[in-house]
Amino acid sequence: MPPSLEARGLTRRFGPFTALDHLDLNVQGSKCVGFLGPNGAGKTTTLKMFTDLIFPTEGEAFINGVSVQADRKRALARCGVLIETPEIYGSLTPREALEMVGDLRGMPRSQIRARTDEVLAEVRMSEWADQKVGRFSKGMKQRVNIASTLLHDPEVLLLDEPSTGLDPRGVAEVRDIIRGLKQGRRLVFFSSHLLSEVVDVCDEVALLNHGKLLFYDSLANVTGRFTAGTTEVDVEFLEPVGDDLAAGTIASMPGIQGWTRLEAHRLTLTIGGGPPARSRVLEGLVGLRKGLVSFKESRSALEDVYLSQITDGES
Repeated sequence: MPPSLEARGLTRRFGPFTALDHLDLNVQGSKCVGFLGPNGAGKTTTLKMFTDLIFPTEGEAFINGVSVQADRKRALARCGVLIETPEIYGSLTPREALEMVGDLRGMPRSQIRARTDEVLAEVRMSEWADQKVGRFSKGMKQRVNIASTLLHDPEVLLLDEPSTGLDPRGVAEVRDIIRGLKQGRRLVFFSSHLLSEVVDVCDEVALLNHGKLLFYDSLANVTGRFTAGTTEVDVEFLEPVGDDLAAGTIASMPGIQGWTRLEAHRLTLTIGGGPPARSRVLEGLVGLRKGLVSFKESRSALEDVYLSQITDGES
């Protein structure tokens, strides 16, 4: 049976404020799903109800078909969770910290020892297994936190903005680890407000705003549905490109819907028709023999979707 997450009418109110409004979401199979939305959209509230840290006002959450509210222990048995940013005792080593987590889970000592080596290798912390956590960077601590969620070899991983507060190197390391996690027959469901993070590692995306789910689909379907295959591409040449060339030869290429100048050597092209059209335009630009050195999207298609769907008043 494939891993799964399901929310049925999941709602949470805090007095007059509705943090999550009748969320219906059904995620099936081994994949990486980005739970995207601005700060205050209800992402952490959702994850806390999936893990029974807070109770829903209405509705129910299911992990692998088991109701979290009706049978928390069984529902969470095959689930690894990292909510917000837990601290590790600085006097412990990663090995000792994981041993404590395994004891709390009731795992046999022999299994804890075997899995500790495996998960520290998975998050690339084997070299520091016996050094004090207090000396670690934030990124290294977060890798130990992720290792703790993997200790009992879960089928479902719930991660709450795992790269928040990290420096660029730490962010890159955590993203690389998440990419590896989804190869292990796991369902990885992680919240984020960073578009680049979701584009970089996710197969599917669910967008939440003001407590309401706007859509859930594959990245390709989402961007195709909302952008109609239109993309803005920044291009750069070694030689200057005059207005005559830009407005004539380039603007007349099949798929080109418009252009703007950035600098003498750089243009932004609006291209319709999806990947096939972008491929033809790229070939045409190379054929100009002006020394094409760069051809890249001005911003991701998901960013266009995000900006078109997220309404004002977000917190």
